[in-house]
Amino acid sequence: MDQHLTIRNVRAMLRQVIDHPDSIEAAKYLEEIDRKLEIFHDTGVDFKEIVDNLNDSILITDAQGIVIYINPAYTRNTGITGEDVLGKNIHTLIGPDKLITGGAVISVLESKKSALRLSTTYKTGAPLVGYVSGTPVFDDSGTLRQVIACSRPIITLRSLQEDFSGFLREVNLLPSGAKRPKAEIRSGESLLERYPSMKDICTLIHRVAPTDATILITGESGVGKEVVADEIYRCSQRKDKPYVKLNCTSIPSHLLESELFGYEKGSFTGASPKGKIGLFESANGGTLLLDEIGDMPMDLQVKLLRAIQSQEITRIGGTKPIKLDIRFLALTNADLKKKVDEKSFRQDLYFRLNVIPLPVPPLRERLQDLEPLCQYFIGRFSEKYHHSFRLTAQQMDYMKQYTWPGNIRELQNIIEYMIVFSAGIGQIEDEVLKGLLDITEEVHSSAANQPLRRMPIALPEPPLLDAKEEIDFAQAVANFEKQLLEQVLQSSANLREAGKRLNLNASTISRKIKQYHIDYVRKRT
Repeated sequence: MDQHLTIRNVRAMLRQVIDHPDSIEAAKYLEEIDRKLEIFHDTGVDFKEIVDNLNDSILITDAQGIVIYINPAYTRNTGITGEDVLGKNIHTLIGPDKLITGGAVISVLESKKSALRLSTTYKTGAPLVGYVSGTPVFDDSGTLRQVIACSRPIITLRSLQEDFSGFLREVNLLPSGAKRPKAEIRSGESLLERYPSMKDICTLIHRVAPTDATILITGESGVGKEVVADEIYRCSQRKDKPYVKLNCTSIPSHLLESELFGYEKGSFTGASPKGKIGLFESANGGTLLLDEIGDMPMDLQVKLLRAIQSQEITRIGGTKPIKLDIRFLALTNADLKKKVDEKSFRQDLYFRLNVIPLPVPPLRERLQDLEPLCQYFIGRFSEKYHHSFRLTAQQMDYMKQYTWPGNIRELQNIIEYMIVFSAGIGQIEDEVLKGLLDITEEVHSSAANQPLRRMPIALPEPPLLDAKEEIDFAQAVANFEKQLLEQVLQSSANLREAGKRLNLNASTISRKIKQYHIDYVRKRT
């Protein structure tokens, strides 16, 4: 039974009775109203009760963005209560130093279309990340009436781990006309060819991509190795075939073999009774990207070598070889030659992977790309956050002074940070950027370039607890982290020094200063 339609029909009949109370038809209308309400009531479906009992977080706004409802799961999952948000405009709740960043509601309000976004809430001690589906609700005339945001904590994606290979297989089996998640791959199409230093790499890509040769892409963390791999796939003969990515460090070593090769039913304790195909089978006919290959355990390197050489695998617990047709791409930020010398990486596997070596230079060696990269990320995040933004010539000079240890990933993070905290003005003060990059008066001095002596850090004392006292662990960890940051910042000359002492990069320190509202920049400007 359509609740909205039923109520609308009943109201229309009531209007007839109100307008013609003495007519013969009035009694008939009242009988029909009674019948419809009885049917509606007898369905036994209380939609509010259902939504109140969902595990998904539900938030509803009206067409102006005023929050009119949240369900109990929303409070359970985020810590945000009705008192925090009900009756308030969503625009006042989302943004830096607010309850929420990201989310889909504003996108739906502006575009009148469904949207899927990540969102972070800050009511609890540690920020909580979730994924949000926003849906517009229209009236009969096509006017936006409400926006429904349905979200779940991102940690719930762990439930997909058991069936992840199956999930990838189903995605790859979608017909060519269906929508497939290739946005990331397509973004690489323009990222490489527009930068002067990447011309030689693009030339090499266009030569080797149409072949089935194995390619070893090397470079420091954050230089864009995966973007290069995506471009190779896009230009290959297998661009319409499966493209499976595996980060060799993201799966525990004791599960890696079963993820790669799959297993037969009942092959070990805890195995799925249906068995499971591995990522090799999911990539069959297409391309398999092996990221962080230098960190693969030695015992699995032998099996990987055999699979690449013979183009066949055998599932765990199985006896029947499975023939493969896979093109391999391998990525690493490690020095594999050194690891071979140290006996932590097999020499024969290194030679098997290093058929076509493709090194990607760090950003500090390609500063001619810095300005176009800045413009690319400014355009991308300006559109995302609906903020115009520009860097001054002086600020670009500051950017060129920096050595970019985190490479393009660090540049991306800093551009996003500046746009988010430009407060819609379109610019930031020079001192803010200098703080992010640790640009100081001593930057050109010889002393500033000397290795930093790591200073001992006196850790904050933990609070004394009563034996029966309940502890909010996340809040306690957040408090400890804030105290430690404050202590190190007070005894450090700049963010770079603090970052080296804590083994964090400067942009991470800057974000944590903002997250914990630490008064650092104001004390130094």
